Amino acid sequence: MKVIWVDHKGRGDYRTVTEAVAAVPDHSGERTVIRIRDGEYFEKIRIPASKTNLSLIGESQEGTVLVYDDSVSKRHPDGSKMTVYESASTSVLAADFYAEKLTFANSASRGERRGQAPALQVEGDRAVFHQVSICGHQDTLYTPGAGRQFYENCYIEGTVDFIFGSATAYFTFCELHSITRHNGYVTAASTGEDQEFGYVMANCRLTSSAPKATVALGRPWRPYGSVYFINTWMDEHIRPEGWDNWRDPEREKTARYAEYGSSGPGASPSTRVGWAKTLDAEEAARLTAERVLGGKDGWQPEKVRGQAGITA
Repeated sequence: MKVIWVDHKGRGDYRTVTEAVAAVPDHSGERTVIRIRDGEYFEKIRIPASKTNLSLIGESQEGTVLVYDDSVSKRHPDGSKMTVYESASTSVLAADFYAEKLTFANSASRGERRGQAPALQVEGDRAVFHQVSICGHQDTLYTPGAGRQFYENCYIEGTVDFIFGSATAYFTFCELHSITRHNGYVTAASTGEDQEFGYVMANCRLTSSAPKATVALGRPWRPYGSVYFINTWMDEHIRPEGWDNWRDPEREKTARYAEYGSSGPGASPSTRVGWAKTLDAEEAARLTAERVLGGKDGWQPEKVRGQAGITA
């Protein structure tokens, strides 16, 4: 296993994460670990598809911060607006990516709202995130494509659609925090019609500084958006109706929204919209990470940390 050290003070192999990523072997079957010492790394980071089996390991979740400030309000030199796809602070296109003990952030909306501004965009298959924070405002975590992603013990915050996209992703023991704002949305799934699963949130916590009953669990960015909340604690910011149809009643016929075992002030099964589903215990028990993410290759995301030689 190759290990590369990054330290913005010059005590490592490189001062920037971008330089370290460039030094990673292309299409490697062996894992490369980039260890990043605490500090704020203000740089736009892109993990290209060729950088397979790469890990980013920070010194601490709060102290190692990868941040940039692009957003859709910025313009290119030719005057055209930046797209949401272009505006992510960190983009991961490679397969078998792993991240631990660091923060991905987008600072574009500090002090004012500048629209869509992802902190992290993940497109590669079999991506794992353990004890990371993903911080932004609108569209914080972008998951385009049909790859599989696993988030464990993570903190994710935002205002509108702050977890969005078409990937199949499993979130377990994560805190999803809605920042103060009226009419917020936790998810905006664009799951494909042929995908069995979209987002599954298991044993998570929905917290907020937003007013009571102002945030929806999700709205379908595309007609077949799929989101399940399993054994999740919800604070009072969650709207009693739970879900939103994105001003399109036709999506009520196709969106796949469900809950099981919700608790806390925001859990209100009797007032949820009639087109969302309440799972029974047997259905909920089947929604394990291995089943949701296993795929044809039998991927077991919960074992990746040990297989990659990552230790505390």
